[in-house]
Amino acid sequence: MPTKITAIYENPKSPDDFETGYREQLALAKRIPGVQRIESAKVWPKEDGSPTPAYRVLDLYFTDYDAASNAVTTEEASVFVGNVFELATGGVRLLFVDVEEA
Repeated sequence: MPTKITAIYENPKSPDDFETGYREQLALAKRIPGVQRIESAKVWPKEDGSPTPAYRVLDLYFTDYDAASNAVTTEEASVFVGNVFELATGGVRLLFVDVEEA
Protein backbone atom coordinates (compact mmCIF):
# COMPACT_ATOMS: atom_id res chain seq x y z
CA MET A 1 0.00 0.00 0.00
CA PRO A 2 1.37 3.48 -0.83
CA THR A 3 2.88 5.38 2.07
CA LYS A 4 3.67 9.05 2.44
CA ILE A 5 5.73 11.04 4.85
CA THR A 6 3.99 14.31 5.67
CA ALA A 7 5.61 17.40 7.15
CA ILE A 8 3.11 19.84 8.65
CA TYR A 9 4.85 23.18 9.15
CA GLU A 10 3.37 25.46 11.78
CA ASN A 11 3.30 29.23 11.23
CA PRO A 12 6.94 30.37 11.03
CA LYS A 13 8.37 33.37 12.85
CA SER A 14 9.21 34.95 9.47
CA PRO A 15 7.16 33.74 6.49
CA ASP A 16 9.56 35.47 4.08
CA ASP A 17 12.58 33.66 5.54
CA PHE A 18 10.63 30.40 5.49
CA GLU A 19 9.72 30.79 1.81
CA THR A 20 13.32 31.56 0.89
CA GLY A 21 14.54 28.40 2.64
CA TYR A 22 11.63 26.28 1.45
CA ARG A 23 12.99 26.11 -2.10
CA GLU A 24 16.06 24.32 -0.71
CA GLN A 25 13.75 22.06 1.33
CA LEU A 26 12.02 20.92 -1.86
CA ALA A 27 15.34 20.32 -3.61
CA LEU A 28 16.53 18.17 -0.67
CA ALA A 29 13.26 16.20 -0.70
CA LYS A 30 13.78 15.32 -4.37
CA ARG A 31 17.14 13.72 -3.51
CA ILE A 32 15.69 11.21 -1.04
CA PRO A 33 15.94 7.72 -2.55
CA GLY A 34 12.63 6.07 -3.35
CA VAL A 35 10.50 9.20 -3.46
CA GLN A 36 7.83 8.61 -6.11
CA ARG A 37 6.09 11.96 -5.95
CA ILE A 38 6.25 15.20 -3.95
CA GLU A 39 3.23 17.35 -3.19
CA SER A 40 3.60 20.78 -1.61
CA ALA A 41 0.73 22.93 -0.37
CA LYS A 42 0.37 26.29 1.32
CA VAL A 43 -2.49 26.78 3.78
CA TRP A 44 -4.93 29.49 2.76
CA PRO A 45 -5.08 32.51 5.07
CA LYS A 46 -8.19 32.78 7.21
CA GLU A 47 -10.71 35.34 6.07
CA ASP A 48 -10.92 36.92 9.52
CA GLY A 49 -7.14 37.47 9.64
CA SER A 50 -6.52 35.05 12.51
CA PRO A 51 -3.54 32.65 12.28
CA THR A 52 -3.92 29.60 10.08
CA PRO A 53 -3.90 26.16 11.77
CA ALA A 54 -0.65 25.44 9.88
CA TYR A 55 1.49 27.21 7.29
CA ARG A 56 2.54 24.55 4.76
CA VAL A 57 2.25 20.82 4.16
CA LEU A 58 4.82 18.72 2.31
CA ASP A 59 4.03 15.14 1.27
CA LEU A 60 6.64 12.65 0.07
CA TYR A 61 5.08 9.57 -1.55
CA PHE A 62 6.66 6.10 -1.55
CA THR A 63 5.55 2.77 -3.01
CA ASP A 64 5.02 1.26 0.44
CA TYR A 65 5.92 1.42 4.13
CA ASP A 66 9.18 -0.49 3.65
CA ALA A 67 10.35 1.92 0.95
CA ALA A 68 9.58 4.91 3.18
CA SER A 69 11.27 3.25 6.16
CA ASN A 70 14.39 2.50 4.12
CA ALA A 71 14.45 6.03 2.72
CA VAL A 72 14.61 7.65 6.15
CA THR A 73 17.81 5.74 6.96
CA THR A 74 19.72 7.41 4.11
CA GLU A 75 22.16 10.30 4.28
CA GLU A 76 19.88 12.30 1.96
CA ALA A 77 16.97 11.93 4.40
CA SER A 78 19.19 12.91 7.30
CA VAL A 79 20.13 16.15 5.55
CA PHE A 80 16.47 16.77 4.64
CA VAL A 81 15.21 16.23 8.21
CA GLY A 82 17.97 18.42 9.66
CA ASN A 83 16.88 21.16 7.28
CA VAL A 84 13.21 20.61 8.20
CA PHE A 85 13.88 21.36 11.86
CA GLU A 86 16.10 24.32 11.05
CA LEU A 87 13.52 25.84 8.70
CA ALA A 88 10.49 25.19 10.92
CA THR A 89 10.84 28.09 13.35
CA GLY A 90 7.16 27.72 14.32
CA GLY A 91 7.37 23.95 14.78
CA VAL A 92 6.77 20.94 12.56
CA ARG A 93 5.09 17.53 12.78
CA LEU A 94 6.37 14.59 10.73
CA LEU A 95 3.97 11.72 10.04
CA PHE A 96 4.16 8.33 8.28
CA VAL A 97 0.77 7.89 6.62
CA ASP A 98 -0.89 4.90 4.94
CA VAL A 99 -2.45 6.24 1.74
CA GLU A 100 -6.02 4.98 1.35
CA GLU A 101 -7.58 5.50 -2.07
CA ALA A 102 -11.34 6.06 -2.13
